[in-house]
Amino acid sequence: MTSKPAGTPDGGWGWVVAASAFAVNGLSYGLLRSLGLALSDISEHFDRTSQDTAWISALALAVQQAASPVGSALSTRWGARPVVMIGGILTSLGFVFSAFAGSLLHLYLCLGVLAGSGWALAFAPALGTLSRYFSRRRVLAVGLALTGNGASSLLLAPALQLLLDTFGWRGALLLLGAITLHLTPCGALLRPLELPGDPLAPPRGPLAALGLGLFTRRAFLVFALGTALVGGGYFVPYVHLAPHALDRGLGGYRAALVVAVAAMADAGARLVCGWLADRGWVPLPRLLVVFGALTGLGLLAVGLVPVVGSEEGWGGSLLAMAGVYGLGAGSYAPLVFGVLPGLVGIGGVVQATGLVMMLMSLGGLLGPPLSGFLRDETGDFTASFLMCGSLVLSGSFIYMGLPGALPSCSPAAHPATPPPEKGELLPVPQVALLSPGGPHSTLDTTC
Repeated sequence: MTSKPAGTPDGGWGWVVAASAFAVNGLSYGLLRSLGLALSDISEHFDRTSQDTAWISALALAVQQAASPVGSALSTRWGARPVVMIGGILTSLGFVFSAFAGSLLHLYLCLGVLAGSGWALAFAPALGTLSRYFSRRRVLAVGLALTGNGASSLLLAPALQLLLDTFGWRGALLLLGAITLHLTPCGALLRPLELPGDPLAPPRGPLAALGLGLFTRRAFLVFALGTALVGGGYFVPYVHLAPHALDRGLGGYRAALVVAVAAMADAGARLVCGWLADRGWVPLPRLLVVFGALTGLGLLAVGLVPVVGSEEGWGGSLLAMAGVYGLGAGSYAPLVFGVLPGLVGIGGVVQATGLVMMLMSLGGLLGPPLSGFLRDETGDFTASFLMCGSLVLSGSFIYMGLPGALPSCSPAAHPATPPPEKGELLPVPQVALLSPGGPHSTLDTTC
């Protein structure tokens, strides 16, 4: 009997982990994407500007992403299961407490800090655990899990609008607290998995636990810079796509439809792109560049859509451009996580996932408030979407520095199986790149 090759199980309980990560993603990013529908009511209640209320979602997003390395480090030390379960409790408490807010500061602390911290403990460990369960079908599995974002937005956008109309923003936040508590059973499904490439002992010291040594790898450093720039614009539609639709003359439910269309395109693209990436026909870094650029162009197009003639109109052009943005953003999402094992190795993928979330928080913290500021200064969100689209395009340009992002003069033959995941080895084509851990390298065809 042949011994099982070193690597991931590529299925089995991994599909249960994928379902758990699907729900975690839907109850984090999917909920954040729909939360913008409540900002107008909150702004009116406290008589504050769009820039002030945008900090609620911006803080939640930034804390969730900036604290993700902490969630990864705790997961590495004690396992993903208890960390995600505690994160679910914190998120639920954040929404429940925010329902009794007497000021925006209360909302900043409850939704921004407390709920954001809970999401930080849930998302990165769940997605990192999923990457460990798959090899050949990893990008497809990650894409399947990340469709939770779009599916949740599709359901929550109209549901949240109904809750706002029926119970007001306080009642809606209270009910969302009950919904987000379902993160806790999702964490219980994350069964621990030991792999041959795992370190023999937990990392010693805070820097090692957070995985900051990964920044010494040139490929990961290029990836980090591009991801930070993309983060500056990628999450602005999560907060301001619905308000932008309202500014363009659409009614409340029609604005929710714009969010739903973007969510459907996003969800479908994640599955299709995951399947395409796992075929090995195109190198993952090249797909990252292409779909990152498509996301940026879609955001530019959303910002340039003209005003709808009447509130009864359906805003066909805005719906179409929101669909284009959703296709690009959905395709980008599984790639940004699927490329990590080839850059850092399977043993460091959980830490790398947390660092990616932290990098995107650098832009996620500033993007929505800056978008709100531009809206207050100009009277609409046109400049906001032009700004965020430009940032995403800039980050996609940086990705061209990744190995395999640009075609060589004579394409190398695609290997029949993925290369061993021991460091900076990208799926295809293989590149001449030394791993910091040793002299192992593979060669690509050059000019």
